[in-house]
Amino acid sequence: MELKPSDSCSHLLKIQNLQTQFVTLRGLLPAVDGVSLAVESGQTLAVVGESGSGKSVTALSILRLFNRGDRVKMSGRILWKQTDGGQIDLASIDEAGLRQVRGGEIAVIFQDPGASLNPVFTVGSQIREALRRHRPAEDEEATAIALLRDVGIADPQRRIHAYPHQLSGGMRQRVMIAIALACRPRLLIADEPTTALDVTIQAQIMRLLSELKSRHQMALLFITHDLGLVAQIADQVAVMYAGQVVEAGPVAQVLREPRHPYTRALLNCRPSRLYSDIGPDERRLHPIPGVPPRPGTIATGCRFAARCTHQQVICRAGTIELETAAEQDRQVRCLRWNAIS
Repeated sequence: MELKPSDSCSHLLKIQNLQTQFVTLRGLLPAVDGVSLAVESGQTLAVVGESGSGKSVTALSILRLFNRGDRVKMSGRILWKQTDGGQIDLASIDEAGLRQVRGGEIAVIFQDPGASLNPVFTVGSQIREALRRHRPAEDEEATAIALLRDVGIADPQRRIHAYPHQLSGGMRQRVMIAIALACRPRLLIADEPTTALDVTIQAQIMRLLSELKSRHQMALLFITHDLGLVAQIADQVAVMYAGQVVEAGPVAQVLREPRHPYTRALLNCRPSRLYSDIGPDERRLHPIPGVPPRPGTIATGCRFAARCTHQQVICRAGTIELETAAEQDRQVRCLRWNAIS
């Protein structure tokens, strides 16, 4: 669906009430339930949560990048701002229209570059393929070498002829970033791009993403479970739990004064607390008790109630909506956020 320019807004990407369900033999399993997010041009939105919270499925839903055998039902709107100021709804356009956006205007990098790169083709041939599809160049070889140099790969003239197995994990991730940047995207989706890397390489990749975002003036949707990385790179953050956004707002505010008990719990169980200048009794990690509910077993009320130390009877009934917190740009899905702040 194409929207008129008059329907445009300041958001580069705006997700409205996204519902993503997987069709299984046991019925519909909801992975994303009513998620609404917005990414501004040139800014970074981080989506954070435990495994199974729905953050990666939210990212995959934007471009419908599901496995071939998956049967998926989606509803809601995914509004993409075009260069002329109008919008298209990525949730409703056909596959041909989506291919024009996928890889060209919106690029994606995943956490395992080894699974994303084709092992039987050289690095250079895979970069050239991306160029050929979306941004034909007069000299594809020179452009591919320049891209490898841009992402910090030493001796790119030689590395362009290497196969993925001949590169380290950090270098493979840099190649994936080069492929993503080949088409000059306006939005880069990074789905836990540093999870499979050691801490030193992780820091290098994070610096690289920040530098490239500024240099190419693109927006970044950063998916992670690590709040430490969120503090480094993001302008805005959305915290997800059991398929829903439970808190959202500017990073500095959310990390300094979390309103939702789940956000607080995530901050309290960070390993970095072991090395802070606090008393011995406070250095103990505080793991979140229990486990997240499985899709299809979610009861009414607050989905975090069973694990929350502040829960009361009212938390387990009805539907808990996102509401504006004390600050106008903060949202929280909790009935008691004001009482426990």
